[in-house]
Amino acid sequence: MAVPADPAIDEDEEEHVGPTHHPYAPSHDEFFDLSTTVDPSYIISLIRKLLPLDSASVIEAASHGPNQGSLTHNTQEGAASSAPVSTDKNLKSSSKNKSENMDVDGSGEFSHRQGEYESGDDGDGFEHSSVSVGQNAWEEYGCILWDLAASKTHAELMVENLMLEVLLANLTVCKSERVTEISIGIIGNLACHEVPRKRIFSTDGLMGIILDKLFLDDPQCLCETCRLLTVGLQSGESITLAETLQSEHILRQILWIAENTLNLQLLEKSIGLILAILESQQKVVDILIPPMMKLGLANILINLLTFEISKLLDERIPERYSILELILRAIEALSVMDDHSQEVCSSKELFQLICNLVKFPDKVEVGNCCVTAAVLIANMLSDVADHASEISQDLCLLGGLLDIFPYASDDVEARNALWSVIARILIRIQTEMSPSSVYHYVSVLVKKIDLIEDELLNEQVDSGHEQERLSCPGSTADARKTSLRRIISILNQWTVAKENAENNMNAEGSVSETDLKRLLDCCHKFSK
Repeated sequence: MAVPADPAIDEDEEEHVGPTHHPYAPSHDEFFDLSTTVDPSYIISLIRKLLPLDSASVIEAASHGPNQGSLTHNTQEGAASSAPVSTDKNLKSSSKNKSENMDVDGSGEFSHRQGEYESGDDGDGFEHSSVSVGQNAWEEYGCILWDLAASKTHAELMVENLMLEVLLANLTVCKSERVTEISIGIIGNLACHEVPRKRIFSTDGLMGIILDKLFLDDPQCLCETCRLLTVGLQSGESITLAETLQSEHILRQILWIAENTLNLQLLEKSIGLILAILESQQKVVDILIPPMMKLGLANILINLLTFEISKLLDERIPERYSILELILRAIEALSVMDDHSQEVCSSKELFQLICNLVKFPDKVEVGNCCVTAAVLIANMLSDVADHASEISQDLCLLGGLLDIFPYASDDVEARNALWSVIARILIRIQTEMSPSSVYHYVSVLVKKIDLIEDELLNEQVDSGHEQERLSCPGSTADARKTSLRRIISILNQWTVAKENAENNMNAEGSVSETDLKRLLDCCHKFSK
């Protein structure tokens, strides 16, 4: 691309400065002290190839931005940066040494020859000027940089050499959805590293134009935008980002995407973004959650859960399991927020949904989802006690809760939640029950003896601080002891019923005496 000549340089001097439209990379020995298997000059050559046809915006950004270096014209300040961009004065001297290491065309130039494209429109999403690479080449170079940006060393080199300014210019002038996706994808990878991430949020206009991309119709662009925002919310820049996101039209659009998209990848990314907001630090939650709740966040999550569970019951599509888990985690996070939990926990529809999920027979595929559902049930029971009465007679739910223990073996909080729910169910069972009712409870418990025993042994192995937990009201040990004592009571009722000849005649079935005794001994041992 042609760059206006510096008025301070006369025509004779300009001849010795070197071509400004495709400058060579600086000497590695002179400018770089980086540990990398990729030549820094190669990365810089790729950045140059991404310059949009009209690079005035890049030049302007470079002259006012934090790096004050340039990919296109010489500035004295640029040479002073920690990983400096090249200046025209140095380019000429380093060209012979570095040209062999770069990805160059046959003429040794970094971009197409000046005049290769004439003014007009070739339909590739760019407006023409005299110098550029075509869109296919741009996409190829962009994807290479996208991959390289995953490395901290490469990412820091990129931002020191105006990568963000180049991408901002492309996002500003480009109409290509693919170029937009790649640009935001590169920024998303850069945001995974602290130094580039800080530069992203300090680059004037960059986050604003990225947020504008939330209103595109292209799923891949939206996926990369949601991914970038999620990374930002999980970082030290979360408060800055939250203040940028807090406008109602942005939050409404995020919720609209999650509620309406049919693209599974975008659905997962958008719900992941909502979860990142819910799980962020308190100040971010205080900024974003109240307006999102007013926009219907709770109802949207419940509606999404309804749909995913219906899909699980009817079709069992593996690609949807991760989406189901994200929705459950989002609702679970909302259920423990003091100012917003009531709206979630009081929902009978939600309570029924998660109970149905716990009762889902094939937990191998959705075990993690069921663990989250159990935690959510425990949260709801703590907030709305009436829910416990609704499930006290649900034997399928009791069996389903016991089935979850193997999937929660490494999660103390989840095991605590499971014992808490089981205890709340069992303490509501009447002391005096008909032999038929006793039989059904005993039958469920005895069938799950291996799960119960494994969980109790697992707890014993993990209980290095058992005495400390025993002294804490509401702890795992407290809920577990209550549950075991209630199980002992039910098993004893069955024994009494069998010894009574009249009641025994009315019993609906038989239970293995060996298994019953084994369960009784186990409960006695761990209830002490």
